[in-house]
Amino acid sequence: MLFIAICDDEENIGVELESILIDILSKLKVKHKIDVFFTGDELGKTMDAGAHYDLIFLDIELSKNESNGVEIGQLIRDAHENYVTSIVYISWEKKYALQLFDIQPLNFLIKPLTQENIEKVIRKYLKIAWLWSGEFAYKIGHDTFKVHIKEIIYLESRGRKLILHLVSGKKPEFYGSIKGAYQEQLHKYDFLFIHASYAVNYDHISVVKYNELHLADNSTVLPISPKKRNEVRERYYTIMKRRMR
Repeated sequence: MLFIAICDDEENIGVELESILIDILSKLKVKHKIDVFFTGDELGKTMDAGAHYDLIFLDIELSKNESNGVEIGQLIRDAHENYVTSIVYISWEKKYALQLFDIQPLNFLIKPLTQENIEKVIRKYLKIAWLWSGEFAYKIGHDTFKVHIKEIIYLESRGRKLILHLVSGKKPEFYGSIKGAYQEQLHKYDFLFIHASYAVNYDHISVVKYNELHLADNSTVLPISPKKRNEVRERYYTIMKRRMR
């Protein structure tokens, strides 16, 4: 089931977008539930109450008397610490690109919206969602555990132990080889093996620099080893180009 929210203070656009999404998702045979909001505050309150959305179409120019789309996006990423929900911004103007950098939207659509462009976004999201639906398996003693790929920020090697850093804040530890875990499980899910001690989920990366990598939480910085710098940059941009198709 795909849970989608639409938030646009222009009621006709919200209703039209809902109709287009229903048509596309029905054609693709994707089960879905769509909620439509006409104010950013209403969407914010609904999410504060515990509602979860996989994908949000969010207007930037909401009413001047309430939170705008950028502020709602920051609320989702920072206050809710939600880096998993995909956000697609919609606007009449193209001027907001730099303001949206830290929010890491899935896409940016210019009004008037077209079914072709919306379907491209949906197909792009479904490709990413397929990656996220995968699971990483690990053993503690005789017990085997699984965690969804989208929940993993990065895997760390410390001595003989591996540590999973999860979106929830939990950090399960287990014995194993980070190289083996990367080659056998994580590589196919777009992780970057940046250092002998770190394998990082592409979807939780905000900035890649020459010798370090910044995570989307804006506070964690991980080193890129000298031997891996070229490899990491090439893989990062290869994934980025593939995701943009």
